[in-house]
Amino acid sequence: MLLPEQVKIVEVGPRDGLQNESQILATADKVALIEKLSLTGLRYIEATSFVAKKWIPQLGDAEEVMSAIKRTSGVTYSALVPNWAGFERSLLVHTDEIAVFTAASDAFTQKNINCSIDECFERFAPILTAAKEKNIRVRGYVSCALGCPYAGEIAPLAVARVAKRLYDMGCYEISLGDTIGVGTVNKVNAMLHAVMQVLPTEAIAVHFHDTYGQALINIYAALQLGVQVIDSAVAGLGGCPYAKGASGNVATEDVLYALHGLGIETGIDLKKIIQVAHFISDKLGKPPQSKVTRAWGV
Repeated sequence: MLLPEQVKIVEVGPRDGLQNESQILATADKVALIEKLSLTGLRYIEATSFVAKKWIPQLGDAEEVMSAIKRTSGVTYSALVPNWAGFERSLLVHTDEIAVFTAASDAFTQKNINCSIDECFERFAPILTAAKEKNIRVRGYVSCALGCPYAGEIAPLAVARVAKRLYDMGCYEISLGDTIGVGTVNKVNAMLHAVMQVLPTEAIAVHFHDTYGQALINIYAALQLGVQVIDSAVAGLGGCPYAKGASGNVATEDVLYALHGLGIETGIDLKKIIQVAHFISDKLGKPPQSKVTRAWGV
């Protein structure tokens, strides 16, 4: 099967990566991280989340970060918004795009944001309406697309139903997340086949955590089905504060090394990404999680 000629990388390190780090970085360091990423060829960076500081203190300076970054032309700077209050905060600092999130598991949404899947959509409705009026694009996340830390196995049709609801509400792109990193190729194929029955392939993104070392092979399986959007985090940052056992996101530099080896164009400079991986790892006081970064050095 033919692979895509080009792939869009959605860099989630500044948000999904930093939200689960025990250390709270200084605002200036977050701004520096985003600005360095902006100069690598990345065209989409999820910069922060407008969630209440008491829930995710690591991202409690969302307004300061979005206001301070020097924006590079051609780069979209997005943010996650959990509710109407978060949406209003995002508007004040001219966030380019927003993302909303739910899960394919009611058990997870109850633990994560204290509501059911249906209640999630009730919260989203006014946000999607207002965003459309303001010509702000909205991305949707579906967590636990391949397994839930509380409910276990997730049926592919359950993922497809939630993804379709997000798309029908106005989300232009749906990111399907393996939140705890339990997915394998067969599970990925089954889930994507179900979602592709109800969504156009170009609206689908994949978001893999690398708990069991399966992220890259799962990405390859998605590519074989025509998926052209991949979420990743520089230096393999991240996890999920509400998913026990979840490891970091698949590292952007590992994804780039694999894609470039397949002859797939990304427009991103791998060497510059590796330099950013060293920068943020040094700030966090830990070695890079990425095998590529550890192998190449600076």
